[in-house]
Amino acid sequence: MSVNAVTHLNFRGDARAALTFYQSVFAGQIVMVTYKDAGNVQDPSEADQVMWGQVAADSGFRVMAYDVPSHLPWDQGENAFFVSLRGETVEEITTHWERLSAGAVIVRPLEPAQWAPLYGMLKDRFGVTWVVDVVSEYDPS
Repeated sequence: MSVNAVTHLNFRGDARAALTFYQSVFAGQIVMVTYKDAGNVQDPSEADQVMWGQVAADSGFRVMAYDVPSHLPWDQGENAFFVSLRGETVEEITTHWERLSAGAVIVRPLEPAQWAPLYGMLKDRFGVTWVVDVVSEYDPS
């Protein structure tokens, strides 16, 4: 038996666009259930917003997202979380970095770091901060 942690992103009306973007970066299957689909419409203007959504790729990448209804508090905050994307090869990580970079603010360029063959940080066009690196063995020396 195994347990997986999946990043769940909360938006105010941008979940569909964010999930669609992440699918374009990582491929895989996208599933979205709207408030209308679930019969849980409390505000007619939010009926087509995402109540539950997910992108799941064969590579193991998973992300979930939803639109927080207007009757609930929501504050995107600043540095409340990072999404850590770790891959095994420079090619794999570089490809994802290039796609995630579309419309992003680069916090730290993707380049070699003391602890990884490649490391970078960006805030994507939806305000989500990603830390991206190539997995390597840690050598404390």
